Amino acid sequence: MRSISIVGAGRIGRLIARLFQSTGEYHILLIDQNPDALRGLDELPGVRSIVLTAEQQERLREPLTQGDAVISACGYRSNPAIARAAAEAGISYFDLTEDIATTREIQVIAEDAAEGQVFVPQCGLAPGFIGMLGNHMAGRFETLDTLKLRVGALPEFPTNNLMYNLTWSTEGLINEYCNPCHAIRAGKFVELTPLEGLETFSLEGTSFEAFNTSGGLGTLCETLQGRVVDLTYKTIRYQGHQYLMNFLINDLRLGEQQALLKQIVERAVAVTHQDVVLIMVTATGFRDGRFIQETDSRRIYHGELAGQHWGAIQITTASSLCAMVDLFFEKRLPRRGYVRQEQVNFDDFMANRFASCFRKRERRDHHLRDQEE
Repeated sequence: MRSISIVGAGRIGRLIARLFQSTGEYHILLIDQNPDALRGLDELPGVRSIVLTAEQQERLREPLTQGDAVISACGYRSNPAIARAAAEAGISYFDLTEDIATTREIQVIAEDAAEGQVFVPQCGLAPGFIGMLGNHMAGRFETLDTLKLRVGALPEFPTNNLMYNLTWSTEGLINEYCNPCHAIRAGKFVELTPLEGLETFSLEGTSFEAFNTSGGLGTLCETLQGRVVDLTYKTIRYQGHQYLMNFLINDLRLGEQQALLKQIVERAVAVTHQDVVLIMVTATGFRDGRFIQETDSRRIYHGELAGQHWGAIQITTASSLCAMVDLFFEKRLPRRGYVRQEQVNFDDFMANRFASCFRKRERRDHHLRDQEE
């Protein structure tokens, strides 16, 4: 049996625990500061829980030594403390952070890793799966010119002027809308301003926009430096969203009062678990002497998983992390230190049991099949 700890029993942490528990191959220790968050999960076979805050590093280290790996499903501010506790406990570490500074801190912690001990941040959707897919697309070209990564978690039924509902962490959303965005322009690493670089496109009759946001590229800029002319990451939204968020964050200067901005957004914008995740990667370059463009487009909907209904962003985020942990136990990851998402073999990832949500399928086909039945 494989033994893991999960710190954080929020929406993502609970799904991660259920996915691992459903295999019958994992012993799971679930850790959260809120006893109510743990209720029900610790009654599942193979799952036990303790009440503890992530910041109590000294107390956290002891229970971690009983497992082989720890997963942080907390906000990014808690991740360095959990990573340090993992380092001291001699176990491997995984998280979902999109925060660039946090990732750099974990990279430093990983420098003293023992053989067989890895530190793998950014294991979600973006950063995470999108970096693996982007690197895989880049590898299809003899000479790579441009690589455009676009991802969005959107309400399936938008009704407000923002054309948006909360589908994940508000703190993470504000982080990506307010912090500098990494990119490569004309072969050089640059930092771009969030909410700028607005572009529009249509997909299956629906109009969308995309704009610069922070953190989605993970470490792909470092990996592809010197190999690509232009590399960008943008977040996809329905048209009109960027204008209103730019008004709030920049014109009203709420980007300077992020606690207040978080309070306003959470009070005014409803949460939904009826969402859809859009993923698009477009690469151009030379192959066999010809200048070619290729696009990989995927659409993932909310639905049933592990016996409950989950949002698409929860499904994609949790599934990506679970696949990474599975690959670690199968010895398909590098065996020591800091691991970038794009170091993972894309075919290995896609073949993993937890990655089924990323395999292409049309929702229209499911509807037709349902009607026929």
